[in-house]
Amino acid sequence: MRIMEFLKENKLSLGDNFRLLLERLDMYDEGLIKSVESKIGEPAKMSKSKANTVDPEFAVQSFGADTIRLYILFAGPVEKDFEWTDEGVQGAYRFLKRLWNYFHERLEDIKGVTYSKEDFANLNEKAKQIRRKVHQTLKKYLQDMEELSFNTAIASIMELVNTIQEFKPEKEEDYKVLKEGLEIVLFMLYPITPHICEELWNRMGHERLLIHYPFPEPDQEALKVEEVEIPVQINGKLRGHIRLPVGAEEQVAKSVAIANEKIRKLIEGKRIVKVVYVKDKLINLVVSDG
Repeated sequence: MRIMEFLKENKLSLGDNFRLLLERLDMYDEGLIKSVESKIGEPAKMSKSKANTVDPEFAVQSFGADTIRLYILFAGPVEKDFEWTDEGVQGAYRFLKRLWNYFHERLEDIKGVTYSKEDFANLNEKAKQIRRKVHQTLKKYLQDMEELSFNTAIASIMELVNTIQEFKPEKEEDYKVLKEGLEIVLFMLYPITPHICEELWNRMGHERLLIHYPFPEPDQEALKVEEVEIPVQINGKLRGHIRLPVGAEEQVAKSVAIANEKIRKLIEGKRIVKVVYVKDKLINLVVSDG
């Protein structure tokens, strides 16, 4: 019987003794352990009987309660077990540290900024895209939290934070978009990491605790997409992309595609035999020579 089959049949894990052996030989290497386990065994499951549990008090003292809460909820679906790893905890800690640092980098820019819905009526394209991303994330977050999909909700927040960090505000309305986005990030993270959120909320100039403010709702105007980018194919092969008004008819899409400099050069001297157009999705120009 193969070693792996024996371990599974007897409900044993290679990690129980292998880890102890490496520790006693002063050869402990987490990478080596995982490599060996993946080949002939399986990771040791955390249990009191195996004395391999993590002391929550020690973990909180080392990384803070918010980090541990974030890590546990982000590790996977709530209905499934997960393997505790120091790398995962450190990843959660790095995210919160990055969020903390970014807030303080922008604090002086946004602390005195106020905004209302009317301020977002005439945004430039980049600011409009950022605001749409914020409210798309908020909408998804509310759905995920209702379904107890905490890990996907957190993943969306992390993606949004990355997008916001890439945003370079220049005009007054840009800073209004930035502040709204960062405040919504705090609202979404609050049930998961309440301590850091309350602290940042206070440092932004709010006198009352975050919990006393109404939770934001997705702005339907912000969610509207006015333009879409679709791929342009020539004889079924991707050759470029064009931007179109949402819901554009085939003739409009064809005209825009043909007017594109790259596409025009590729079909020069050829005859368009057929146009395959899937609204808001793609356009395929079927061409032939002559």
